[in-house]
Amino acid sequence: MNILNQQKAQTMTSQQIADLVGSRHDVVRKSIERLATDKPNKPAVIQLPPMAEVRNHLGQAVTHYVFSGEQGKRDSIIIVAQLSPEFTAKLVDRWAELEQQAQQPQIPQSFAEALQLAADQAKQLELAAPKVSAYDKLIESTHLKSVGDVAKSIGLRSAQALNKKLEAVRAYDGRCGNRVWSGWFVEQGLGEMRTTDEGYSSNKMTAKGQAWALNLFGGK
Repeated sequence: MNILNQQKAQTMTSQQIADLVGSRHDVVRKSIERLATDKPNKPAVIQLPPMAEVRNHLGQAVTHYVFSGEQGKRDSIIIVAQLSPEFTAKLVDRWAELEQQAQQPQIPQSFAEALQLAADQAKQLELAAPKVSAYDKLIESTHLKSVGDVAKSIGLRSAQALNKKLEAVRAYDGRCGNRVWSGWFVEQGLGEMRTTDEGYSSNKMTAKGQAWALNLFGGK
């Protein structure tokens, strides 16, 4: 489990509710049990929460009802609304505090936890690597376009038409037999040379190069 991302369960006990509304714990427990009990023509309005044994300030074992999750949050609000309506907003605020605390990252408390964190993060990076690679390719394909695609997007009839204009401004290196971008064109971030899966060179225009071509040759 990733230590930084693990979240503690958000819980509230019947004793904490009693403390919140200034009522005796046994009164709160009876209200919980009453609201969780089906009666003729009056079904239960909450679910009876599980109980847990805890130690009080005197070291004595006492049992509390424990509310947790969305169901527990809902039911505890109903109980407080029945006991003391004026404390309902305070209870809602307390649940909000618990949720905020649960979302905060947990710092490793020992060397062993730190090692486990490092191992978990390495595993996550390993699992994410294929997705990251696919995402990079998608972004690349979105921003890099062939001369033919750029020609269509700026209103020219064909790649040949745009190539003639690119040759006129020396965007291609005239010393090469094939069309290869000139050094200045690449240095200004207007184009890149790519290799296809078949091993052939392919000249692509970047988003900046596409904007440059539109400004210079668009619709001409």
